Order: sequence, then structure tokens, then C-alpha cells
Amino acid sequence: MHFRHALIRDASSLAAISMEVWIGTYLRNGVNKFFADYALSEFTTAKFEAIIANDRENIIVSENDDGIDGFVRIAFDSPAPIPGCSATEIKTLYLQPRHHGRGIGKGLLNEGVNRCADRKADAVWLTVNAQNASAIRFYAAQKFETIGRTHFRIGDQTYPNEVMLRRIS
Repeated sequence: MHFRHALIRDASSLAAISMEVWIGTYLRNGVNKFFADYALSEFTTAKFEAIIANDRENIIVSENDDGIDGFVRIAFDSPAPIPGCSATEIKTLYLQPRHHGRGIGKGLLNEGVNRCADRKADAVWLTVNAQNASAIRFYAAQKFETIGRTHFRIGDQTYPNEVMLRRIS
């Protein structure tokens, strides 16, 4: 397991992993135009280049001999949808499904939390699809607690998401 900061040259790999994980996680019964258009517009090389260049965000990648297999994306100026919460967010934790169960996701999350601590954050929050029970269990096992609910929006459609928080000591 090798972790490092993302570089501009990683942007296309991050876009491809995002597409793979998002479609595999949320589109279980087929891909329709609505979701395909969202994924193709959201997970682009250009968007990841901009994120990597943004000093208020940080992406840490997990890299094996063949390339990147996962990443964690942190935003340091991202107010939570719950009042009185941290402004530090784990925006994304994506790992190729074939690498689940190897400790990579936990390692990436720990790297992300450590980066938040380095920036003097006292807590970090994230959202997770309310129907993604395995992800909720994973985050709970990593000391995140559910503190509320919000909605993820694509166009005029909304999907319930749990808001989870981890204190950093």
C-alpha cells in the first residue's frame, strides 16, 4: 500500500475510478441517459485537474504497481449541511471494488483524517447514501457517527444521505 498526494497527471485515472465506483455502487439495474449524462459530465479529467490545483482541497491516492486503485478527497472550506459542524469534509472515498477487504480504504481514510489534523481541523464530516449500509457500517467502524440527514441532488431528483462526523483529537 503506497499513499501519496495526487498530481495533475493523475486526473484521468481519478476520473475513470470515480466513474467505475459511482456507476457500480449506485446503478445496480442498468444505466439510463439521466445517470449516464450526470456521470459523464461530473467525472472528467478537467474537473479533477481543477480539484488538484485547488489549495482548499486535497486528494490522496493509493497506488499499486499498476496504477491508482483508490483515493480520498478532502475539502477544507466546505460547510456542512448540519449547523455547528466542521467545515472540513471528506468529499469522496473511492476504491476499486476488487481491492475491497485489503485495508486500503481504511488506510486512505486514515491518511485523509491525518491531513485534516495537520490542518488543525477538530472534526471532519462526510455524507453517505442512506441506502449504502455497508459504507455506513465502514464509517461507523472508523469512529464516524451519524449526526443528521441531507439530500444528494442530481437535477430535480434527490436522494437521502446520512451526514456523519468524526472528531479529531
